[in-house]
Amino acid sequence: MFSSPRRWGDGSDYGRVPEGPEAQKCSPEKNASFFSRMTYSWFSRIIVLGYKRPLEREDLFELNESDSSYIVCPIFEKQWRKEVLRNQERQEVKAPFHKEAHARKPSLVYALWNTFKFVLIQVALFKVFADILSFSSPLIMKQMIIFCEHRPDFGWSGYGYALALFVVVFLQTLILQQYQRFNMLTSAKIKTAVIGLIYKKALLVSNVSRKRFSTGEVINLMSADAQQLMDLTANLNLLWSAPFQILMAISLLWQELGPAVLAGVAVLVFVIPINALVATRVKKLKKSQTKNKDKQIKLLNEILHGIKILKLYTWEPSYKKKIIEIREQELEVQKSAGYLAVFSMLTLTCIPFLVSLATFGIYFLLDEGNILTATKVFTSMSLFNILRLPLFDLPMVISAVVQTRISLNRLEDFLNTEELHPQNIETNYIGDHAVGFTNASFSWGKTGIPVLKNLNIKIPEGALVAVVGQVGSGKSSVLSAILGEMEKLTGVVQRKGSVAYVAQQAWIQNCILQENILFGSIMQKQFYERVLEACALLPDLEQLPNGDQTEIGERGVNISGGQKHRVSLARAVYSGADIYLLDDPFAAVDIHVGKQLFEKVIGSSGILKNKTRILVTHNLALLPQMDLIVVMESGRVAHMGTYQELLSKTRNLTNLLQAFSEREKAHALKRVSVINSRTILKDQILEQNDRPSLDQGKQFSMKKEKIPIGGVKFSIILKYLQAFGWLWVWLSVAAYLGQNLVGIGQNLWLSAWVKEAKYKNEFTEWKQIRSNKLNIYGLLGLMQGLFVCSGAYILTRGSLAASRTLHTQLLDNVLHLPLRFFETNPIGQIISRFTKDMFIIDIRFHYYLRTWVNCTLDVIGTVLVIGGALPLFILGVIPLVFLYFTIQRYYVASSRQIRRLAGASRSPIISHFSETLSGVSTIRAFGHEQRFIQQNKEVVNENLVCFYNNVISNRWLSVRLELLGDLMVFFAAVLTVLAGKSIDSAIVGLSISYALNITQSLNFWVRKACEIETNAVSIERVCEYENMDKEAPWIMSKRPPSQWPDKGIVEFINYQARYRDDLGLALQDITFQTHGEEKIGIVGRTGAGKSTLSNCLFRIVERSGGKIIIDGIDISTIGLHDLRGKLNIIPQDPVLFSGTLQMNLDPLDKYSDSELWEVLELCHLKEFVQSLPKKLLHEITEGGENLSVGQRQLVCLARALLRKTKILILDEATASIDFETDNLVQTTIRKEFSDCTILTIAHRLHSIIDSDRVLVLDSGRITEFETPQNLICQKGLFFEMLTEAGIPEDSVTK
Repeated sequence: MFSSPRRWGDGSDYGRVPEGPEAQKCSPEKNASFFSRMTYSWFSRIIVLGYKRPLEREDLFELNESDSSYIVCPIFEKQWRKEVLRNQERQEVKAPFHKEAHARKPSLVYALWNTFKFVLIQVALFKVFADILSFSSPLIMKQMIIFCEHRPDFGWSGYGYALALFVVVFLQTLILQQYQRFNMLTSAKIKTAVIGLIYKKALLVSNVSRKRFSTGEVINLMSADAQQLMDLTANLNLLWSAPFQILMAISLLWQELGPAVLAGVAVLVFVIPINALVATRVKKLKKSQTKNKDKQIKLLNEILHGIKILKLYTWEPSYKKKIIEIREQELEVQKSAGYLAVFSMLTLTCIPFLVSLATFGIYFLLDEGNILTATKVFTSMSLFNILRLPLFDLPMVISAVVQTRISLNRLEDFLNTEELHPQNIETNYIGDHAVGFTNASFSWGKTGIPVLKNLNIKIPEGALVAVVGQVGSGKSSVLSAILGEMEKLTGVVQRKGSVAYVAQQAWIQNCILQENILFGSIMQKQFYERVLEACALLPDLEQLPNGDQTEIGERGVNISGGQKHRVSLARAVYSGADIYLLDDPFAAVDIHVGKQLFEKVIGSSGILKNKTRILVTHNLALLPQMDLIVVMESGRVAHMGTYQELLSKTRNLTNLLQAFSEREKAHALKRVSVINSRTILKDQILEQNDRPSLDQGKQFSMKKEKIPIGGVKFSIILKYLQAFGWLWVWLSVAAYLGQNLVGIGQNLWLSAWVKEAKYKNEFTEWKQIRSNKLNIYGLLGLMQGLFVCSGAYILTRGSLAASRTLHTQLLDNVLHLPLRFFETNPIGQIISRFTKDMFIIDIRFHYYLRTWVNCTLDVIGTVLVIGGALPLFILGVIPLVFLYFTIQRYYVASSRQIRRLAGASRSPIISHFSETLSGVSTIRAFGHEQRFIQQNKEVVNENLVCFYNNVISNRWLSVRLELLGDLMVFFAAVLTVLAGKSIDSAIVGLSISYALNITQSLNFWVRKACEIETNAVSIERVCEYENMDKEAPWIMSKRPPSQWPDKGIVEFINYQARYRDDLGLALQDITFQTHGEEKIGIVGRTGAGKSTLSNCLFRIVERSGGKIIIDGIDISTIGLHDLRGKLNIIPQDPVLFSGTLQMNLDPLDKYSDSELWEVLELCHLKEFVQSLPKKLLHEITEGGENLSVGQRQLVCLARALLRKTKILILDEATASIDFETDNLVQTTIRKEFSDCTILTIAHRLHSIIDSDRVLVLDSGRITEFETPQNLICQKGLFFEMLTEAGIPEDSVTK
């Protein structure tokens, strides 16, 4: 298929792992010693470096080869293909016996298991050993208590127990951290594999499937659902580990308390089904939450892509309201989930207490002689504490399984959705024709209504073919059929050779201009220069700040529409394909630029003269140059032949040509062959959408995401607490303080109880005393439960308030940012703040805060309890605490920056994904799927590198913190041995059990402090836009009269404007005044300032000097919405939003249905809309993709007709519609806006030659402002431009 040496190959090289510099930065883990690998000492150099200075991406260690996306993705794709084939075989076997059975989908779980089963088994083995060791600590503690009770003369066995306790807890630390390392990286590899498969599938899905899954939904699959799968994998081992730990604990408790333990089991049996009900409810909440997130991302994506329309039409409040409505639904679900979390917290805290209460109670009832010794109590309490986590984790992981099942279903739905069928077109055809249709009919879906019917077209190799017809006749669909993008219903379609495609709406990548043109091909300088010259791009390169090395923003925001189309055309020309499909590439360029493109690129003497060229066009002046003309009508070939054949045989073509004035037609035909290329190259090009990017001074490129350095300011935490509500903050601290005090009270009460039990024979009423002790123990437990519920409830209320406030502030800040911000910042960065960062604020941040407060209180309580029992313990703790803080300082500096790098590396994944989805037709047409898959692997791998370094840094910290905790345990144990008979066994049990807990508490305390700081980056990112320069207020105290403007007089007085303070003036000393109801044409070459002028009217660009007065009011003294709401514009780019046609016409719901039908009739859309099944309620897909570009422009015209105001700005609003419809539309505009002042930014000069006056701009200044007739007499710049365009003087009539 790829005949040119410049094109990419078949993708065989794409899977290679990068070599060279990257290979040198590979992780030293592989070559590290056993001790270094177990303690992660090999990572210390990153930690030290991060402490000395902020880490950068280049400092991080690369992944091990087996962990990279380049290795993981192909292996998983291979297993997925096997699963798909196995499933097909199963269906074929079952088909004869179960004809009506529901077809089973290929299972993503099976494919993942077959890919990762060996490493998952390895992870499970680590978990088994860690769990077994966790039960060794209570047993050794038991022996120590027994030792202290009997106090033999020879005390070395006590030191042996202390040493054994240290060895066991340290071994458990090492094994547990290896488990965590492999577990987290395996879950990340699973996410990577799934993202790779989603991306590949997105390049293969059919157009019907693309309509089912919007861009926002597919991005959500990649981010939210793949993340859900990763989170479950990280906790998957708890499914078997939690029951295993519960059974182990119960069996050891049986040895201590006998049958009484069954009472505790009964409590478990009662509570676990309740948790299952909670999990079921969580499943439903998760499902509705996922739908809400999909809707929010989809709407946000559209808002950000259409932000200019929102600002021009003052629709920000309307769309803000829609986002907030979806957000409120999301928060409502979050509130329900929060209340369920209250129950979960109660379960976590109170089940061990209830189990111990029931067990001790039954233990006393079974035999009055049973007493609670220190051995039984503290061994049992340690086991109950071990029981706490699995009891809490089990329902949580069951709930996560349920939630992940929803995500898996969504992923499987997408991965099993319909793909483009290769049989839609024969690409290995070797006959006489380049393209051939035989009785071919096509639709957009297998069961859809035929869009193209009975096509019979044979296109010879090397032919130049025009496809013409009215809006909606099926011209672009013919190209889609050739590309294989449509579903073939009947007939045959054949294509010979490779294809290059120029879409009607140019697709531009966010990369440098040169890369946009090369599009993955090898640079051949001479040919490249020839392509630039032919596509009239050389003058543009001189204006761009860095020539062809200038970075082009997302969707080409910093180049003009005409430049986008010429870059798109240059990309196709450079590709060296055999067949060129060109979808109206001249609609967005001037006539004389179009002539150059035709002559030097497409025509008989152009670069592509020997190639097959199929051109969809509305420019009928080109038809005499064609080898073959195909006239489309209602999806059928109405006529086909050469120009002369069609003129002689049909009236159809004649009718089309009559849409021109006879004078325009005659000169247009003549001008095709008389282009003076030297003039075009000498002068700057006058073109379609002279966007402000090329006006004087506005030269920018897309900004890379700013990665903050240094610590997160405490003001950021305060901002969250302020949004949380200070009342809720202090109430939650009080609740958690009460919870911890009661918990300490319970343990002290048990300790005192055990002491008294030794002397039970001295008490005559021991039975009554024991009953009272049990009741008070139960009462303390009940108080703890109340504190837990209160704390969880308060936290839910406060976190909801914080989430609502911060999201609303973020949305408000984004909508108030100037348009320049959206032109220089990738949309992925903004969406990332609404998705990932808001998710952290919604779900995680308050959890980390709560855990940190709890751990802080826990640590203080533990130190006080052990210090009270063993005063010397304080002396040992002091150096350990110093070491704790030293380790924390080193870790936080590195971890914080690694997290920031990870956050910044997520945005390119979303941006690249979004960019791919918008240009998927172009990518498929060029056959570059494999190259883009490789690019996706690269951006995913960058994120994976940051994640890997983050995981290892956490393990590095955990090993060191837990070692210090293990030393505390050892120190406490040695002190109890040294104390000899001076210390009671109850105090020994209490001290050692608390010491065993402090390891986890201190680890959690430091970790959560780091988590708070690193996750506060999300709050920092969400609040980042708060301090950026905003637009002027929407509404100000001074408001214009309701009927303003009533005359339509626009006056510029010494007006000056610049895009940035550090740039030159884009407009200089502009002074002119229009009359009421006057029609003004605005012309000028590229960079003259035409679009800047219109942007200044709407205050998209603010003044640097002078003023604009409309009907006596200085527009700088009123609010933006009061101004923009009173102006009207029909923009060149037709932007539609997903939703009904009615919503697109009238999003504010201000007009009646009859008014909507009236404007549709004026725009010649009424007949089309009446033919739709749902008429005004017809669903417009994302970006308006189920309408042709011409129909979209007519909808935008209808939108403007509804907003009829006294001043109208036209920005070549009919570029993508045929000349016949254009004629009708121009008549409509002249009639309906006859009493309005109309400012027309002219790109086709013939559209303004009947204006009352023409304003000529050059280099940001007014050079001429007169009637067209007077300007011709003056023989100035306007006359020069008319001459270049080939428009004769006598065509400008009075």
